[in-house]
Amino acid sequence: MADTKKSAEAAKPAAAAPAEAAQTQQPVQVQVQDENAIATYANFCRVTGSPEELIVDFGLNPQPIGVPKDPIQVKQRIIVNFFTAKRLLAALQMSVARHESVFGVLETDINKRVRPGLAQQQAPGAAPAAAPAAKKS
Repeated sequence: MADTKKSAEAAKPAAAAPAEAAQTQQPVQVQVQDENAIATYANFCRVTGSPEELIVDFGLNPQPIGVPKDPIQVKQRIIVNFFTAKRLLAALQMSVARHESVFGVLETDINKRVRPGLAQQQAPGAAPAAAPAAKKS
């Protein structure tokens, strides 16, 4: 009886070894053929979805400041499952973090990028801009 208990315990490390080996494997490079891929520029995206899939629409907003007068034309729609979406999220976060470490923080509010002084005035608790001092004659 004691022998079967010892043999079962001895088998545990052997079973764990393949799992550890799988975790330490080097990433495999996957070959991708992208010669037929179509490149499209987008400055607008809309994310919707269902319980099983995520839908990301891309388009061009010709009027990035204010409310567009004309409807934004969606040119590309990508539908992915949530597993792929999570991997995409991680890759995008890593890429943006790398970019920001080199070039500085990205401001996503167009009004703050275009009119930086206006953003400071609109900030809650911001001190009002000082009026220019009057010249003494």
